[in-house]
This record gives sequence, structure tokens and C-alpha cells, in this order.
Amino acid sequence: MADAEGIIESKEKDFGIGVPVKTEGFYLKGMDHMSWGIKDRLRRMFNPESGRTVMLAFDHGYIMGPTSGLERLDLNIVPLIPYADSLMCTKAALRTVVPPTANKPICLRSSAGTTILTELNDEVVIDPEEAIRMNASTMAVMVSVGGRYEAKTVANLVKTADAGYRYGIPTMGVTAVGKELARDARYLSMASRVCAENGATIVKTYYCNEHFERVVNSCPVPIVVAGGKKLPEKEALELCYKAICGGASGVDMGRNVFQSESPVAMIQAVGAVVHNNLNPEQAFEMFNDLKSDLVSV
Repeated sequence: MADAEGIIESKEKDFGIGVPVKTEGFYLKGMDHMSWGIKDRLRRMFNPESGRTVMLAFDHGYIMGPTSGLERLDLNIVPLIPYADSLMCTKAALRTVVPPTANKPICLRSSAGTTILTELNDEVVIDPEEAIRMNASTMAVMVSVGGRYEAKTVANLVKTADAGYRYGIPTMGVTAVGKELARDARYLSMASRVCAENGATIVKTYYCNEHFERVVNSCPVPIVVAGGKKLPEKEALELCYKAICGGASGVDMGRNVFQSESPVAMIQAVGAVVHNNLNPEQAFEMFNDLKSDLVSV
């Protein structure tokens, strides 16, 4: 039984009379009114000092099979994990390859469907309980705004986001761009806003050279920029730099990391741009220095 002596009124107790209760906002835009669980999971993904994230994407196999650079996830991806803030992958890759001891937040690919052999974007969503079982920090769902499967993919996002709010798990809306759609500010702004309006807590979209700030400012939730196709290392670092300068809350790099001539050096250089504000020239110099060091080991 509890000792009654500790609850007896005394002049030594301090109830903070007259001191207002401190309230804190959250460091990511649009997240002040989210649940504790969503904020906690976002805190794992986004560095609270920079407010940004470097995501390592290796979910390509769900539509492309053994993509170049991803033939052996255990050999090609596991060495990169320590340098990423979060990992974007499928449930099978997580179960079979990612060590539970890695202690990295997971952005779980939560939609699946047609492959590159047929017409893309005809997708369904996985059971959100999978995300709970795997302790995922985010559920990622593809949304094809302006494509044939627009209504279906938006419905997938709504269903996943509703479950996410129920269980305290953020949802990432991943904007897909069809062959006939331009990756310009007008389209990307619309696609990102549609994702946010339909429940996405984060939006993953592409960078555009003109008016990217409009894309970011018209979206009420954080935007993470996709790396896209493989670029020369310096160009990829320039992409990261421009995206961050334009207001992005991070990058989700895949091919520009694991297909690099030195993936371990590249992911560290990307992190220096995102978190330490290195410019492309500084980051490229860092990449070359790290690459040389790794070769000499």
C-alpha cells in the first residue's frame, strides 16, 4: 500500500501556481494538430534539428523485379542503412533483408499492383495491420493524378490515410506521373495538393526547375522529393540542393544512391546537403574524398 505520508499537504509542494502550462508546436508544417503517435513516428523519420530526412528507397522491385543495383539487397542495401534517416521498402524486403537491429524508421510500400510489363498504376492497398505488425513509421501509397486509375488510387490513399489516423501512423502520398503528363509546377502542385487534401501526412513528388517553391507552398504538409532516374553524381547532388533550397523537407533517393559508382559515399554526400546545407560543389568534393578513402581501405 502507498505510504500516506507522501500525499499529506505541505508547504514544500510546488504546484506552479501562476505559471502558464507550456505548449509546444511541432517542427514539421501542418502537423501541430496530429495525434501523438503520428508525431512520434514523424520524429523518427525527420531529423528534429534540420527538420529534414534522407530516405533510402529500394522498393523498385515491386514493379520492376531485380532492378540494376538491387539484384542482392543484402549486399547492396544493408551497407547503406546506417547512413539513411529512414528506409522505403516493401514488406517482403523488410522481413527478409533489413536487420531488426538496424533501428531505422520504415516507410512501408503499402500499395501494389501492375508491373512494367503491363499498364502501371492499377493498384490495391495492403492491410494496414501489416504496417502495425512491422512497426512501420509511414505507409506509402501511389496516387496517379490525371491517369487512367486516378479514382482508384485516390480511393486507395483515402482508405490508407483513414486507417493511419485510426492507428497513429502517417501516410505518404506518392505522386505518379504518366507518360503524357509533364513534371511541371502546375501539375506537381495539383497532384501534391490532391494527396494532402485526401489525407496524406507527407507527399513524395518530383522536383521541377521552374517554380518549385509554388509546389511546396501550395501543399499544407511536408514534401519529400523523389530522386528519379539515375543522374551523374554531381547532378544528383545539385537536384538535392535545389530541392532543399526550394523548401522540400527531404529527399527519397534510390537509383541515384544504389546505382552510384560509390553508394556509401553518395548517401553520405546527400545527407550532408540535406542536413548540413553543403552546396553541390562541397558535397561532390566530399563524395570524391569518401570514394577515395573507401577504395584505399
